[in-house]
Formats: sequence, structure tokens, C-alpha cells
Amino acid sequence: MNRLRGTGVALVTPFDENGNVDFNGLIKLLKHTAKGVDYYVVLGTTGESATLTKEEKKQVLKFVKENNPSKLPIVFGIGGNSTQEVVHQIAETKCEGIDAILSVSPYYNKPTQEGIFRHFTAIADVSPVPIILYNVPGRTASNITASTTLRLANHVNIVGIKEASGNFEQCLQIANEKPKNFLLISGDDMLTVPLASIGGAGVISVLANAYPVIFKKLDQAIREKDFSKASKELFKLVDINPFMYEEANPVGLKYLLSELKICSPFVRLPLVRASEALQQKIKSLLPIK
Repeated sequence: MNRLRGTGVALVTPFDENGNVDFNGLIKLLKHTAKGVDYYVVLGTTGESATLTKEEKKQVLKFVKENNPSKLPIVFGIGGNSTQEVVHQIAETKCEGIDAILSVSPYYNKPTQEGIFRHFTAIADVSPVPIILYNVPGRTASNITASTTLRLANHVNIVGIKEASGNFEQCLQIANEKPKNFLLISGDDMLTVPLASIGGAGVISVLANAYPVIFKKLDQAIREKDFSKASKELFKLVDINPFMYEEANPVGLKYLLSELKICSPFVRLPLVRASEALQQKIKSLLPIK
């Protein structure tokens, strides 16, 4: 799993003005992000996976596999609030060429910690590739506690967690007690450096879609244990980061990418394009180098 250290980019799914997947935009994005990231994360939250059909998901995954300019590792998002359905989706997915599955904690149901533990155990038992847990309480309405993460970390097929709880004390407990090779991955761009300082394995990043070279420099500094230098790179993105979430991810990001001439700003309902006010806030901070 050393291939999944450093910067993973949570790829957006470009759409055209008619709402179709824009594969021309996607190949531009793949080439752009390959300048600095270590692996691709396909159809996570940032990829608007909730609004893609099963067939579109297959097409996007196939396209990324076939148009991977630097032959980077691929993590594929498969998650849901029905354990049986997630198991079914994994069985239906062609996992050749996938290094791991990123699976979000069940949302809406608000399961107990035991329910979360059994959910991920059932998935990991049947998956032909390793599982990375995804903890994002702001979207799921439930938290994977440190103790549950550590229980799951003992499963041979669960190799890491994308931690987006924003609870640094929880991350400290995981870092302190986790198995040596279990990957503690930041799910928040702004926590990449502090998490790395306590043994984190990198980040699955939103802003790396736009600024892969900044993250490349940041990661190199982290590998050299130069956290001051890494922080200087991260500080370049502090002002723009909140605007990526002001009208829900990836609305702000897609507008930013359109300003950088990488792909269009279109999103799918129930998300809507960035408001004029948000556009102006993002424009006011450009360029970032």
C-alpha cells in the first residue's frame, strides 16, 4: 500500500452543458493532475458519484484506466447505506487495475458503531481488493470513532482510512494505536501537514484537481521532514479553500477548474453552478502559484 502514500486527487467528473459526462474534459484533467499527484481517486464525493448512473460509473472507470498518462494507482469509490447493495456493487465491478476501494461510512441510517463495524467487515470479507474507510460525519450524520477504526484496522483487507471528521484528537488516537502499515489519510486539504507530522500517509485532496504541483512540492517537503516548507506550500491555498465548500463541493472547484481552462463548471442537480458572488470571490484570489 506504499503506492497510496502522498497525494491522491479526488477527481471531479466533468460534464458538458447538456449534463453528459465530458470525456474530453476528463482527459485534460487526468493529464493536468498527473503533473503532481501520486494516485487517482475516481468517483468519490467530489466526483458527484451520487448522481451518476451505474453505466456512467463503469464508463468513467474504464476511461480512467485507459487514459492514465503516468500509470498512477487508482482508488475507486464504492459505498452506500445498504451493506447488501455495496457488496453487490463490488461483485459487479471489474476490479482489475484498481488498487483499492474507498468506501464511505453508511449515511442516513445513522448506525451504531457495531453496525458500522459489521458493515465494513462484510464488505472487506468479499472485496477482491483492499478497502479504505471513509469517515465524513458532515455528510453521513455519523462518525466512525477511533476505537471502531482501530478494530477495523485489524482486518487483513482494510488498509487505511480517509479521515474527514475534522477531529484532530480522534486522528491522534488512531495514529498512536494503529498497526504500522495502516494508512491514516487526511480527508481535509488543510490538515495534510499537521496529520503528516503525527504519522499520516498523505491526503485525498480536492484542491489537487487544480493545483497538483503545489501538492507535489508539499509532499516532497513532508517526505524530507521539512514541515515548515510544507506549510508554506499549504498556506498558498488557505484563502481559497473555504470557497470550495461554500456552495457544496465540487461547485466552487469546478468553477475554479473552468477558470484554469481544464474543464467546464457544470454540475448536476440538486447542485447548481457557482453563484456570481462565489465566482467573484474565487476570481479575486487568482492566480495562485
